[in-house]
Amino acid sequence: MATPQLSPGVRIREVDLTVGRAANVVDNIGAIAGPFEIGPVDEVVQINTQQQYLNTFGQPLSTDRQYEYWMTGGEYLSYGGVLKVVRTDDDDLKNANAGVGIASTTTLKIKNYDDYKTNYETATNFSWAAKTPGRWARNLKVAVIDNAADQVIGIATTNPAGIGATVGYAVTTALSGLVIPGAGSTSEFNGYLKGIITGVSTDAVNSNSTINVAITARVSTAGTVYPITYAQNDAGRSFEASDALVFRNNEGTVENSSFTAVTVADWYDQQTLGLTNSTVYWKSLAPKPLTSNYSSSRNGRNDTIHVVVIDDDGSVTGIQGNILEKHLNLSKALDATQDGNAPQKSYYKNYIADNSQYVYAGFNPSNDTDGFWGTTPIAAGFSTAGSWSARTTAQGVWGVNAQDVIYSSLGAVTYTLGGGENYTTSGGYTATLGNLQTSYNLFSNKDEEAVDFLLMGPGLASEAESQAKANLVISIAENRKDCIATISPHRANVVDVTNTTTQTNNVLGFFAPLTSSSYAVFDAGYKYTYDRFNNEFRYIPTNGDIAGLMVRTDIVAFPWFSPAGQQRGVLNNAIKLAYNPTKAQRDLLYSSRINSIITQRGTGIVLFGDKTGLSYASAFDRINVRRLFLTVEQALEGAANAQLFELNDANTRSNFVNIVEPYLRDIQAKRGIYDFLIVCDETNNTPDVIDNNEFRADIYLKPTKSINYITLTFVATRTGVAFEEVVGTV
Repeated sequence: MATPQLSPGVRIREVDLTVGRAANVVDNIGAIAGPFEIGPVDEVVQINTQQQYLNTFGQPLSTDRQYEYWMTGGEYLSYGGVLKVVRTDDDDLKNANAGVGIASTTTLKIKNYDDYKTNYETATNFSWAAKTPGRWARNLKVAVIDNAADQVIGIATTNPAGIGATVGYAVTTALSGLVIPGAGSTSEFNGYLKGIITGVSTDAVNSNSTINVAITARVSTAGTVYPITYAQNDAGRSFEASDALVFRNNEGTVENSSFTAVTVADWYDQQTLGLTNSTVYWKSLAPKPLTSNYSSSRNGRNDTIHVVVIDDDGSVTGIQGNILEKHLNLSKALDATQDGNAPQKSYYKNYIADNSQYVYAGFNPSNDTDGFWGTTPIAAGFSTAGSWSARTTAQGVWGVNAQDVIYSSLGAVTYTLGGGENYTTSGGYTATLGNLQTSYNLFSNKDEEAVDFLLMGPGLASEAESQAKANLVISIAENRKDCIATISPHRANVVDVTNTTTQTNNVLGFFAPLTSSSYAVFDAGYKYTYDRFNNEFRYIPTNGDIAGLMVRTDIVAFPWFSPAGQQRGVLNNAIKLAYNPTKAQRDLLYSSRINSIITQRGTGIVLFGDKTGLSYASAFDRINVRRLFLTVEQALEGAANAQLFELNDANTRSNFVNIVEPYLRDIQAKRGIYDFLIVCDETNNTPDVIDNNEFRADIYLKPTKSINYITLTFVATRTGVAFEEVVGTV
């Protein structure tokens, strides 16, 4: 092809023959599903540490031996792997919540974040809800406060309404000769201070009634309005004791000639979190919520809100009055961003959903009165600066953009979460086979979830259900063809069975009908280990350990080494075994594709077999061979992806061989294979293959084999016999 030049010159072009790479992609990711105490439901969560595991899904529980699920995953983590966990669903699972107009609703189940955003963000049947289902959040408290008032004014009357002290009406006091500082000068102000009544407390017996007042403006005798707030009162003047108060209705008509303020106090200073076991003042946690810069710059006002989550009775953390979370200076404005931290959104519902570990926000309390929780939306200002008519609560509804909105107030309110249910109405933790199947199926798509090991965890109530669960995880591994399922026997097969012959027969019977697969590993173990959370010793299945031993093998050697034996096969945290088979019993198990776990003096508790669950003789009936091919296949799949949509010609084929060959030589040098052959040329990329838009490469491997059987022969000879006479040569 001619170069596109119209005059003499040099044009430089590049051809990249380095596209693609073969790299090991084994990340040591285990996967398990089970009935955990807390955590999102039917959502895959990646866990990197035991502390994260504890924080996300709670601790192991004795009820229904739930600890077997938790500790299977926990033991796997102890070997250095990464764990993906799914909390299994159940019809009885419900979220603890504070209802709307009632203590709690009994039907609420928010599975996870996506479920909340899709189905519950605008719900009207709960005000606040625990972030995940279960009884764990019962009695958790959510305390909320905004700027409902500036001052509490005491007035000596038994009938505040009779003098015009009504929510939404105005209260004023005369200002005369008030010196106002300016920029290098002062000025004298005459007029009155104006506020809106946001709350009334009636004492019909002792005349100790009070009104809550939000200061809104200072109005000169000429009628000029200077909007102010209590915190920004540049004149340093607010309502004071002995002030003559005038109450005006929403037309501005005076309701009384004057009434004297008896006492005046700061409203926010008096507000508490509303706890049962302690008294905590809001002012000790944060300054009063006022108006954010975001809202103020858009002619809005009164948008800021504080939210605090408290473990009042200690049922969640064990510490009464423990303040779990403080979410300060959130906004009622849908479009608000945090002052000084833009573009971080600060709308309270979204912020709580994204940042709280414990709760979701539901019903918008500015929409209506809630008699059960004692909340009523309160107008925080007048319709215009010079008006006497209070804004309607519809004009100040939360959850709209900030421009020109004076948001209505709620005051201080504390919600107590009630209800909430575990996996049974009696508080149990029994997961059904059907629900476990739903959870494990979240790992079925290898393009969505990377997984190296599928942990069966414990079995179910009956042996048949345990076998069905085992076949489920095997089928997922078999369909994915990039991971290994680890399977342990039914608990009743080995635990609390004193006769080892019976145990052997039980184990053989359990594994006999399981699916034949080289993508599964069967073990005969239940180990006795310490549960530090409950200060008890427990029997738990060892399938988490078997996967963990493969992780250890990757860390200290390579995947194509066997995870069994004294070098790499010693189990963590094992005190004893429920079943410790003899050599004769191990022979029976091994010939039935079951790997024994045994106690060896001076070594500990050891995996003593490296067979896969394949039922016929093949190189793939060994763990190290299966894992060799998994490693190579995944690495070369990535290299092959780089060839997609390239031309099937000698250059592309040569480039692919040049990627694969060094990779396989490296594995050969690391004792993974004895030899290999790559065929990627015209012999397998025939014209018919090329015309079908295909590309073929045949890779032949001779995998190295682990030693399973050792024979040591000791021969005694007479003193005068030469060794050459016995063996022929030495």
